[in-house]
Amino acid sequence: MTGQKYCVVLGASGGIGDAISRALAAAGWSLYLHYNENATHAKRVQKELSAAYPQSIFKTVQADFSVQGGAELLVQQVRTICAVVVANGQSMMKLLTETSGEDMDALWKVHVQNPARFISLVSPQLREFEQSYVVVIGSIWGNTGAAGEVMYSAVKGAQHAFVKAYAKEAAFSGVRVNAVAPGWIETRMNNEIPVDERQMVIDEIPLMRSGTPEHVAEAVNFLLSGKADYMTGEIMKVNGGWYI
Repeated sequence: MTGQKYCVVLGASGGIGDAISRALAAAGWSLYLHYNENATHAKRVQKELSAAYPQSIFKTVQADFSVQGGAELLVQQVRTICAVVVANGQSMMKLLTETSGEDMDALWKVHVQNPARFISLVSPQLREFEQSYVVVIGSIWGNTGAAGEVMYSAVKGAQHAFVKAYAKEAAFSGVRVNAVAPGWIETRMNNEIPVDERQMVIDEIPLMRSGTPEHVAEAVNFLLSGKADYMTGEIMKVNGGWYI
């Protein structure tokens, strides 16, 4: 493992996490590919990346971030970390009055508590490098909020606040902390929305199209490339002009 540049991609089995993993692998990163339930997809990505980039190392790691102790389980499986990308998550399309306490607790653990705890636990590893990186995949709803997704918006807003605060705290150690806030991205999650509702949203986007996971992945790749090393505490909008 000596000499390898390792990044943990939380949620690597999701649509955006998959695209991020492929972009970073192409840029020379070795990866820990985190998943919770979708082991089949994570292992397929590992196999494909190992074949395409034999000079790098790709490992799958499992942890459930919806429960207490998920971060502690994951940190036992990783070593020599130079970067963390927080791309895991779960949607919650419910009115606030329909959102249970259990729903709220799971959202908080998945999006905020366990990722923050994991970053805390691996921070000694990050500080071993002159430059290291944390990138969080936030959301347009963390910037502006969405009716029908109140608690999802709340935890995404908390992620954005975490990035701004931790960027200040970690800067002295050389850790760059930024976020990417996607708008409408074509993933499996959005495929469940009816065609007419999807078109209504696209009609509101100035670029008149939805985004792809690759658009998000290239923003992450830029933040980890060394070309953005004078940036920290930023929330990069990747939304086609939907929210400026």
